[in-house]
Amino acid sequence: MNFPVVRKRRLRKTSPLREMVAETQLRVQDLVYPIFINDEAHSRVPVASMPGIFQQSIDNAVIEVGQAMDAGIRSVLLFGVPAEKDQEGSNAWFEQGVTQRAIRELKRQFGQDLIVIADTCLCEYTSHGHCGVLMDGRVLNDPTLEILSRAAVSQAQAGADIIAPSDMMDGRVAYLRDSLDDAGYDDIPIMAYSAKYASSLYAPFRDAAESTPASGDRKSYQMDPRNAREALEEVTLDVQEGADIIMVKPALSYQDIISQVRRMVNLPVAAYNVSGEYSMVKAAAANGWINERDVVLELLTGIKRSGADIIITYHAVDAARWLLKQ
Repeated sequence: MNFPVVRKRRLRKTSPLREMVAETQLRVQDLVYPIFINDEAHSRVPVASMPGIFQQSIDNAVIEVGQAMDAGIRSVLLFGVPAEKDQEGSNAWFEQGVTQRAIRELKRQFGQDLIVIADTCLCEYTSHGHCGVLMDGRVLNDPTLEILSRAAVSQAQAGADIIAPSDMMDGRVAYLRDSLDDAGYDDIPIMAYSAKYASSLYAPFRDAAESTPASGDRKSYQMDPRNAREALEEVTLDVQEGADIIMVKPALSYQDIISQVRRMVNLPVAAYNVSGEYSMVKAAAANGWINERDVVLELLTGIKRSGADIIITYHAVDAARWLLKQ
């Protein structure tokens, strides 16, 4: 046969044809916008390593969330940055803590139209910058669970719609589930950072959240980037312990993990397009090396294609506006 019978280009000929047969559809509803909130009044401080992202006061966060909602965003992930920190991260569970006040104000302003996800960890609240109780240079697992449970219940009391533990302590999903249930919050879902790798791509986030460890690193509790089977074990444990949503973090370098997790579980799968991934795109775009819009939408579509139902990304607002204009 001298001429191909199958011509794959037939269905690529026009934009409507390509839309008709597209296998993956990135939607605004898939996107979650992370926000950093501090204890200061009327503050809006640019994060130098994350162009377009700010650490800001609650009043300014309300304005930004309103603008995000105008673009179609309906979910935010909150990171609180308290004015005072201590060894145990006590501001993480303080009723008048910055995260709790931010949750209450956002829910007061936007009600059920906005999903408020509360990051549940101690790194932003501890003076040493680690995600748990530190003793003799070691992060202690079980004592950390008690503090995390206080934080989770406090966030639920403030009105958080979803609790998202990112600490990577063993057994924390079961511990938080029991604590939330005992406090009467059995209807609050847990989005577990199940496969959270000890990645070098978190550096800009640590600038924004002021959470760089004062000593050592987080490799004793976050996952080794060389391991894939271990990620599936972590996911299996979190499912058994009662997680409602499973997360893989980071996203771009770990799409193989996202894909394997998607095939393994029937729960919603989230992926975190982390700060370093965001900053690299912004830097390349600022230098005129790439078309920011096209690259962002391609990267987010790739994350969706790999199996993520939910994508946490600092590109969320821009991506939403671009998607709505398509």
